[in-house]
Amino acid sequence: MEDIKKLQEISSQVRRDILRMVHQNASGHPGGALGCADFFTCLYFSVLNQNPKKFTVNDNGEDLFFLSNGHLSAVWYSVLARAGYFNINELKTFRSINSRLQGHPTTAEGLEGIRIASGSLGQGLSNALGAALAKKLNNDKNLVYSLHGDGELQEGQIWEAAMFANAHKIDNIISTIDYNKKQIDGSTDNVITLGDLHAKWESFGWLVFETDGNNIKELLKTLNKAKQNTFKGKPIVIIMKTEMGMGVDFMMGTHKWHGSAPNDEQLAKALSQLKETLGDY
Repeated sequence: MEDIKKLQEISSQVRRDILRMVHQNASGHPGGALGCADFFTCLYFSVLNQNPKKFTVNDNGEDLFFLSNGHLSAVWYSVLARAGYFNINELKTFRSINSRLQGHPTTAEGLEGIRIASGSLGQGLSNALGAALAKKLNNDKNLVYSLHGDGELQEGQIWEAAMFANAHKIDNIISTIDYNKKQIDGSTDNVITLGDLHAKWESFGWLVFETDGNNIKELLKTLNKAKQNTFKGKPIVIIMKTEMGMGVDFMMGTHKWHGSAPNDEQLAKALSQLKETLGDY
Protein backbone atom coordinates (compact mmCIF):
# COMPACT_ATOMS: atom_id res chain seq x y z
CA MET A 1 0.00 0.00 0.00
CA GLU A 2 2.89 2.36 0.72
CA ASP A 3 4.09 2.06 -2.88
CA ILE A 4 0.59 2.82 -4.16
CA LYS A 5 0.39 5.89 -1.92
CA LYS A 6 3.77 7.12 -3.16
CA LEU A 7 2.70 6.72 -6.80
CA GLN A 8 -0.54 8.58 -6.08
CA GLU A 9 1.45 11.44 -4.59
CA ILE A 10 3.71 11.61 -7.63
CA SER A 11 0.71 11.53 -9.95
CA SER A 12 -0.90 14.45 -8.11
CA GLN A 13 2.27 16.51 -8.54
CA VAL A 14 2.49 15.55 -12.22
CA ARG A 15 -1.05 16.85 -12.73
CA ARG A 16 -0.05 20.14 -11.11
CA ASP A 17 2.96 20.32 -13.44
CA ILE A 18 0.76 19.74 -16.49
CA LEU A 19 -1.65 22.53 -15.59
CA ARG A 20 1.09 25.04 -14.83
CA MET A 21 3.04 24.20 -17.98
CA VAL A 22 0.02 24.57 -20.27
CA HIS A 23 -1.07 27.75 -18.49
CA GLN A 24 2.29 29.54 -18.65
CA ASN A 25 2.23 29.90 -22.45
CA ALA A 26 -1.56 29.60 -22.81
CA SER A 27 -0.95 26.66 -25.12
CA GLY A 28 -1.07 22.88 -24.93
CA HIS A 29 -3.25 19.83 -24.42
CA PRO A 30 -4.19 19.33 -20.75
CA GLY A 31 -7.17 16.96 -21.08
CA GLY A 32 -5.50 13.77 -22.24
CA ALA A 33 -2.33 14.54 -20.30
CA LEU A 34 -4.28 14.70 -17.02
CA GLY A 35 -6.08 11.49 -17.91
CA CYS A 36 -2.80 9.64 -18.48
CA ALA A 37 -0.88 10.97 -15.46
CA ASP A 38 -1.43 7.75 -13.50
CA PHE A 39 -0.20 5.61 -16.41
CA PHE A 40 3.00 7.61 -16.90
CA THR A 41 3.66 7.61 -13.16
CA CYS A 42 3.29 3.83 -12.92
CA LEU A 43 5.42 3.31 -16.01
CA TYR A 44 8.36 5.51 -15.05
CA PHE A 45 8.36 4.98 -11.29
CA SER A 46 7.53 1.28 -11.07
CA VAL A 47 7.48 -0.66 -14.35
CA LEU A 48 10.27 0.39 -16.74
CA ASN A 49 13.77 -1.02 -16.53
CA GLN A 50 15.60 2.26 -17.12
CA ASN A 51 18.61 4.37 -16.18
CA PRO A 52 17.80 8.09 -16.55
CA LYS A 53 21.41 9.13 -15.94
CA LYS A 54 22.75 7.05 -18.85
CA PHE A 55 20.21 7.82 -21.55
CA THR A 56 21.10 7.03 -25.15
CA VAL A 57 18.80 6.84 -28.16
CA ASN A 58 19.29 3.08 -28.64
CA ASP A 59 19.64 1.96 -25.03
CA ASN A 60 20.34 -1.73 -25.46
CA GLY A 61 19.75 -3.46 -22.15
CA GLU A 62 16.84 -1.24 -21.10
CA ASP A 63 13.09 -0.99 -21.72
CA LEU A 64 12.01 1.59 -24.30
CA PHE A 65 8.89 3.78 -24.39
CA PHE A 66 7.35 5.53 -27.39
CA LEU A 67 4.63 8.18 -27.12
CA SER A 68 2.64 8.04 -30.34
CA ASN A 69 -0.01 10.63 -29.42
CA GLY A 70 2.61 13.33 -28.99
CA HIS A 71 0.18 16.09 -28.00
CA LEU A 72 0.32 14.56 -24.50
CA SER A 73 3.86 15.92 -24.21
CA ALA A 74 3.23 17.86 -20.98
CA VAL A 75 2.65 14.72 -18.92
CA TRP A 76 5.68 13.01 -20.46
CA TYR A 77 7.98 15.97 -19.83
CA SER A 78 6.82 16.21 -16.22
CA VAL A 79 7.43 12.53 -15.53
CA LEU A 80 10.80 12.51 -17.31
CA ALA A 81 11.95 15.46 -15.21
CA ARG A 82 10.58 14.00 -11.98
CA ALA A 83 12.27 10.68 -12.78
CA GLY A 84 15.65 12.41 -13.22
CA TYR A 85 16.13 12.58 -16.99
CA PHE A 86 16.64 16.36 -16.89
CA ASN A 87 16.37 19.25 -14.43
CA ILE A 88 12.85 19.95 -13.19
CA ASN A 89 13.31 23.69 -13.74
CA GLU A 90 13.41 23.11 -17.49
CA LEU A 91 9.64 22.61 -17.35
CA LYS A 92 9.45 26.40 -17.18
CA THR A 93 10.44 26.49 -20.87
CA PHE A 94 7.53 24.37 -22.12
CA ARG A 95 6.41 25.45 -25.61
CA SER A 96 8.80 28.41 -25.63
CA ILE A 97 10.87 29.37 -28.69
CA ASN A 98 14.16 27.41 -28.80
CA SER A 99 13.06 25.22 -25.87
CA ARG A 100 13.86 21.51 -25.84
CA LEU A 101 10.30 21.00 -24.59
CA GLN A 102 8.34 21.58 -27.77
CA GLY A 103 4.56 21.19 -27.95
CA HIS A 104 5.07 17.84 -29.64
CA PRO A 105 8.23 15.86 -28.74
CA THR A 106 11.12 16.25 -31.17
CA THR A 107 14.62 14.83 -31.35
CA ALA A 108 16.64 17.72 -32.83
CA GLU A 109 16.93 19.41 -29.43
CA GLY A 110 18.44 16.30 -27.81
CA LEU A 111 16.05 16.08 -24.88
CA GLU A 112 16.85 13.09 -22.68
CA GLY A 113 14.15 10.44 -22.74
CA ILE A 114 12.90 11.24 -26.27
CA ARG A 115 13.75 8.83 -29.08
CA ILE A 116 11.36 9.82 -31.88
CA ALA A 117 9.49 12.92 -32.95
CA SER A 118 5.79 12.25 -32.48
CA GLY A 119 2.42 13.85 -32.85
CA SER A 120 1.74 13.00 -36.47
CA LEU A 121 -0.77 10.40 -35.37
CA GLY A 122 -0.65 6.77 -36.45
CA GLN A 123 3.10 6.38 -36.73
CA GLY A 124 4.19 5.47 -33.21
CA LEU A 125 3.24 1.79 -33.32
CA SER A 126 5.38 1.26 -36.41
CA ASN A 127 8.32 2.91 -34.65
CA ALA A 128 7.83 0.84 -31.52
CA LEU A 129 7.62 -2.40 -33.49
CA GLY A 130 10.85 -1.56 -35.31
CA ALA A 131 12.56 -1.07 -31.96
CA ALA A 132 11.09 -4.33 -30.67
CA LEU A 133 12.42 -6.21 -33.70
CA ALA A 134 15.84 -4.64 -33.16
CA LYS A 135 15.85 -5.90 -29.58
CA LYS A 136 15.10 -9.40 -30.81
CA LEU A 137 17.95 -9.21 -33.32
CA ASN A 138 20.27 -8.02 -30.55
CA ASN A 139 19.07 -10.76 -28.18
CA ASP A 140 17.98 -8.02 -25.78
CA LYS A 141 15.32 -9.40 -23.41
CA ASN A 142 14.03 -5.98 -22.40
CA LEU A 143 10.63 -4.72 -23.53
CA VAL A 144 9.19 -1.95 -25.70
CA TYR A 145 6.15 0.04 -24.56
CA SER A 146 4.00 2.48 -26.52
CA LEU A 147 0.97 4.70 -25.88
CA HIS A 148 -1.73 5.63 -28.39
CA GLY A 149 -4.88 7.73 -28.31
CA ASP A 150 -8.21 6.10 -29.09
CA GLY A 151 -8.89 8.71 -31.78
CA GLU A 152 -5.54 7.74 -33.25
CA LEU A 153 -6.95 4.30 -33.98
CA GLN A 154 -8.85 5.94 -36.83
CA GLU A 155 -5.50 6.04 -38.67
CA GLY A 156 -4.97 3.16 -41.09
CA GLN A 157 -1.26 2.82 -40.35
CA ILE A 158 -2.10 1.58 -36.85
CA TRP A 159 -3.85 -1.47 -38.26
CA GLU A 160 -1.14 -2.16 -40.83
CA ALA A 161 1.33 -2.20 -37.95
CA ALA A 162 -0.98 -4.39 -35.88
CA MET A 163 -1.09 -6.98 -38.69
CA PHE A 164 2.69 -6.79 -39.08
CA ALA A 165 3.25 -7.41 -35.36
CA ASN A 166 1.15 -10.56 -35.36
CA ALA A 167 2.61 -11.85 -38.62
CA HIS A 168 6.15 -11.54 -37.27
CA LYS A 169 5.31 -12.72 -33.72
CA ILE A 170 6.65 -9.56 -32.12
CA ASP A 171 5.99 -10.59 -28.56
CA ASN A 172 8.27 -8.19 -26.70
CA ILE A 173 5.94 -5.18 -27.00
CA ILE A 174 3.21 -3.86 -24.71
CA SER A 175 1.11 -1.17 -26.38
CA THR A 176 -1.52 0.79 -24.48
CA ILE A 177 -4.60 2.62 -25.75
CA ASP A 178 -5.78 5.72 -23.90
CA TYR A 179 -9.48 4.92 -24.17
CA ASN A 180 -11.26 8.06 -22.95
CA LYS A 181 -13.70 8.03 -25.89
CA LYS A 182 -12.99 11.68 -26.68
CA GLN A 183 -10.99 13.52 -29.32
CA ILE A 184 -10.59 17.12 -30.44
CA ASP A 185 -13.91 17.25 -32.36
CA GLY A 186 -16.06 15.42 -29.81
CA SER A 187 -16.67 11.82 -28.84
CA THR A 188 -15.02 9.07 -30.86
CA ASP A 189 -18.47 7.60 -31.48
CA ASN A 190 -19.54 10.79 -33.23
CA VAL A 191 -16.35 11.14 -35.30
CA ILE A 192 -15.61 7.53 -36.31
CA THR A 193 -16.93 4.84 -33.99
CA LEU A 194 -14.26 2.40 -32.85
CA GLY A 195 -16.55 -0.58 -32.36
CA ASP A 196 -15.55 -3.42 -30.03
CA LEU A 197 -11.87 -2.64 -29.46
CA HIS A 198 -11.22 -5.80 -27.47
CA ALA A 199 -12.59 -8.05 -30.19
CA LYS A 200 -10.93 -5.98 -32.91
CA TRP A 201 -7.42 -6.26 -31.45
CA GLU A 202 -7.95 -9.96 -30.76
CA SER A 203 -8.96 -10.47 -34.38
CA PHE A 204 -5.61 -8.93 -35.37
CA GLY A 205 -3.85 -11.58 -33.28
CA TRP A 206 -2.98 -9.53 -30.19
CA LEU A 207 -3.31 -10.58 -26.57
CA VAL A 208 -5.68 -8.02 -25.04
CA PHE A 209 -6.00 -6.74 -21.48
CA GLU A 210 -8.36 -4.08 -20.14
CA THR A 211 -7.81 -1.86 -17.13
CA ASP A 212 -8.87 1.29 -15.30
CA GLY A 213 -6.20 3.82 -16.22
CA ASN A 214 -7.06 6.08 -13.29
CA ASN A 215 -6.79 3.40 -10.62
CA ILE A 216 -3.09 2.99 -9.87
CA LYS A 217 -3.48 -0.32 -8.02
CA GLU A 218 -5.42 -1.92 -10.88
CA LEU A 219 -3.20 -0.34 -13.51
CA LEU A 220 -0.02 -1.70 -11.93
CA LYS A 221 -1.58 -5.15 -11.65
CA THR A 222 -2.48 -5.11 -15.35
CA LEU A 223 0.93 -3.83 -16.47
CA ASN A 224 2.68 -6.54 -14.47
CA LYS A 225 0.34 -9.21 -15.82
CA ALA A 226 1.09 -8.01 -19.34
CA LYS A 227 4.84 -8.29 -18.64
CA GLN A 228 4.36 -11.87 -17.50
CA ASN A 229 2.79 -12.72 -20.86
CA THR A 230 5.55 -11.33 -23.08
CA PHE A 231 7.76 -13.65 -25.14
CA LYS A 232 4.85 -16.06 -25.62
CA GLY A 233 4.29 -15.54 -29.33
CA LYS A 234 1.80 -12.65 -29.33
CA PRO A 235 2.04 -8.85 -29.20
CA ILE A 236 0.17 -7.34 -26.24
CA VAL A 237 -2.21 -4.40 -26.05
CA ILE A 238 -3.84 -2.86 -22.98
CA ILE A 239 -7.13 -1.02 -23.45
CA MET A 240 -6.86 1.59 -20.70
CA LYS A 241 -10.08 3.32 -19.75
CA THR A 242 -9.38 6.87 -18.58
CA GLU A 243 -11.23 10.12 -17.96
CA MET A 244 -10.05 13.12 -19.94
CA GLY A 245 -9.16 15.92 -17.52
CA MET A 246 -8.96 13.52 -14.58
CA GLY A 247 -8.38 15.22 -11.23
CA VAL A 248 -9.98 18.56 -12.11
CA ASP A 249 -13.76 18.54 -11.82
CA PHE A 250 -14.55 21.15 -14.48
CA MET A 251 -12.23 19.51 -17.02
CA MET A 252 -13.68 16.01 -16.70
CA GLY A 253 -16.46 14.61 -18.86
CA THR A 254 -15.84 16.88 -21.85
CA HIS A 255 -13.59 17.04 -24.90
CA LYS A 256 -13.33 20.84 -24.63
CA TRP A 257 -10.06 20.66 -22.68
CA HIS A 258 -8.36 18.48 -25.28
CA GLY A 259 -6.34 21.45 -26.52
CA SER A 260 -7.36 24.46 -24.40
CA ALA A 261 -5.28 26.13 -21.70
CA PRO A 262 -6.75 27.35 -18.39
CA ASN A 263 -6.74 31.07 -17.60
CA ASP A 264 -5.49 32.42 -14.26
CA GLU A 265 -8.75 31.85 -12.42
CA GLN A 266 -9.21 28.36 -13.85
CA LEU A 267 -5.63 27.43 -12.99
CA ALA A 268 -6.09 28.48 -9.38
CA LYS A 269 -9.32 26.49 -9.12
CA ALA A 270 -7.71 23.42 -10.69
CA LEU A 271 -4.60 23.53 -8.49
CA SER A 272 -6.78 23.80 -5.39
CA GLN A 273 -8.06 20.30 -6.21
CA LEU A 274 -4.60 18.73 -6.48
CA LYS A 275 -2.23 18.22 -3.58
CA GLU A 276 1.28 19.57 -3.95
CA THR A 277 3.39 16.59 -2.91
CA LEU A 278 6.89 17.01 -4.38
CA GLY A 279 7.11 20.79 -4.65
CA ASP A 280 6.18 22.87 -7.68
CA TYR A 281 8.99 23.71 -10.10
